[in-house]
Amino acid sequence: MSTILSPGDVKLRDGRSVDFANLDVAATAPCLRVVADTVAELLPFYGSVHRGAGALSERCTREYEQARETVADFLGGRDGDTVIFTRNTTDALNLLARAVPPDSTVVTFDAEHHANLLPWRRTVHLEAPRSPQEAVAALERALRRQRHGLVSVTAASNVTGEVWPVAALAEVAHRHGARIAVDAAQLAPHAPVDLTALGADYVAFSGHKLYAPFGAGVLAGRADWLDAAEPYLAGGGASANVDGSCAVDGGVSIGGPDRGIGVRWATGPARHEAGTPNLLGAVALAAACRALAAEGHREQAERALVARLRAGLAELPHVEELRLFGPDAERVGIVSFAVLGEDPGELATRLGRDHGIGVRTGLFCAHPLTRRLLAEATARLDRSAPVPAQAVRASFGLGTTEAHIDRLLDALRRR
Repeated sequence: MSTILSPGDVKLRDGRSVDFANLDVAATAPCLRVVADTVAELLPFYGSVHRGAGALSERCTREYEQARETVADFLGGRDGDTVIFTRNTTDALNLLARAVPPDSTVVTFDAEHHANLLPWRRTVHLEAPRSPQEAVAALERALRRQRHGLVSVTAASNVTGEVWPVAALAEVAHRHGARIAVDAAQLAPHAPVDLTALGADYVAFSGHKLYAPFGAGVLAGRADWLDAAEPYLAGGGASANVDGSCAVDGGVSIGGPDRGIGVRWATGPARHEAGTPNLLGAVALAAACRALAAEGHREQAERALVARLRAGLAELPHVEELRLFGPDAERVGIVSFAVLGEDPGELATRLGRDHGIGVRTGLFCAHPLTRRLLAEATARLDRSAPVPAQAVRASFGLGTTEAHIDRLLDALRRR
């Protein structure tokens, strides 16, 4: 398995040194060594992408478009699909929100990350379901009552790690004439993401979750809405031709009546990639995709780590796991929990300074869901206890070991 770049040992408050246990991978994953090496190899040849002449531009243009093809292969891209490089998942979903036909309503669940909760113009929010089966039934009822244009759901929760029934939701959406977009930010680092297998019309994910933290993300899927939409950014690259006389054939006039400028927008990915593209981000992301496609996601080993952590947390009387679905639901390497009797921020500081562990605290940009689950988890522990303002999240990936999990559990036992 490809190695990750790690800080190695960190010094604790008592002077000891331990290898850093990075359990905050769901926020930003470490960089794969092969990704860093790929970027370093390209840097001496860094130059303009598209429209440039000379050896540097030719190579960089080739690398950029090959990166697009690699990502398409990684996602099982179909004929008619397009891959657009963005900044991250949030950027990708905002781009798609701009491309959804204006008379279309978007259906989401209130369990979503804010990136998939807030960008849509006309939205129906369904209550977070208690099981995958309930999610499918709720969507069926919503689409039977009213026609909607798009369903947008997470593939794996960034709060609980629970995997959502995307393929079943896609079948319901398509049967009722709707499309489906999938926030795969937390699934792509842990399991294969295939547009056909999921039945997805669109998929969005981030490089910084996928061991390629160089500022690139992806929106991939059906091209027709994207080609028909106004460019996400207006500028060079997105415009196929601009004419000060407003005489561009097949274009539109922009600006005031006395100073109109005619423009014909590009089609394909260029329409939404105005400006100098993030070449290094795209190449880094493609390198991560190649590595994961070649070597796999080590799903079996990760399931064992998830089970080890959840079993250990269940033995702690002051800790309760956050979950939406049943205890046996499929999960990726994310476990959030409520801790009674200790401030989550102070706990995270203690874990870092005394144990060399990095975790996340907060509401994880999924405020409605996390607050609801915190209240439920607290009630299971002690109905009279105040609900913590924040949760603690442990998330892991390629560099996580059993020793890291055990160190966290041992630290939580030491109140």
